[in-house]
Amino acid sequence: MPIPGIPSRAELVDHLVKTRIAGDVATPRENNLSHYRKLANGERHYWLGLELGDRWTDEQDVLAVMAERVGVNDDPEHRYGQDTIDPELTVAALERLAARLRKAADSRQRVLFATGHPGGLLDVHRATADALRAAGCEIVVIPDGLTTDEGYVFQFADVAVLEHGATLWHTHSGEPMRAILTGLEREGRPLPDLVVADHGWAGYAGQHGIDSVGYADCNDPALFLAEAEGTLQVAVPLDDHVTSPRFYDPLTAFLLNEAGLLGESETDSDSDSDSDSDSE
Repeated sequence: MPIPGIPSRAELVDHLVKTRIAGDVATPRENNLSHYRKLANGERHYWLGLELGDRWTDEQDVLAVMAERVGVNDDPEHRYGQDTIDPELTVAALERLAARLRKAADSRQRVLFATGHPGGLLDVHRATADALRAAGCEIVVIPDGLTTDEGYVFQFADVAVLEHGATLWHTHSGEPMRAILTGLEREGRPLPDLVVADHGWAGYAGQHGIDSVGYADCNDPALFLAEAEGTLQVAVPLDDHVTSPRFYDPLTAFLLNEAGLLGESETDSDSDSDSDSDSE
């Protein structure tokens, strides 16, 4: 079950394993290897909005990066069964992400949030957007009337999503992000200083030259390859759709605390209380 408050690093690692956000995850080994192979074979669905060219045509090279940055089993002969995400790598990536969020807050940057996994990560993005707005950042409002072949692109709780048939839609495509950035340029508005996203939303933004950070599962190697190449600033390894979205709450609390985006109002409140006590 989720733990209350802000977890320590050790508590978060334990929580990630217990909820299978990391550790022995639900995504089977055969699915991971299939996706690595399809990416290496040039199937663009698995490129997540990136342009990988011919740099990752050997699936063993893809596996090596995933073992290093995600913690999947590095044995190419392990073809079936359980695979893993190293929770220590997840927390280390959250710490890198926190540093980039702190930079955004310090510089009052324009930040765009988006998700192709609304069933799992929508509230993680929403809470992060709330914290950055409170710190003085501008949360980018996307243009109206955006569409792709898959559906409509709109914003829900400060997070850009894809809607299809009155339902928030799971998508790997980079086309929704393309629609947003093209729409902003058409309106003469500045592009974001930072994109916080996942799937093709993060990949396309990074490919477009925007600072981009994202969350990715162990069967979605493209963002980790982009991080290795420097196209993406941070890729956080996790299972991106566990059995309850509330399981991500401790992760979000840890992230925002590491970024210095929690506790400011409490500090202000404590100062007010001290002043009141002094006056008495």
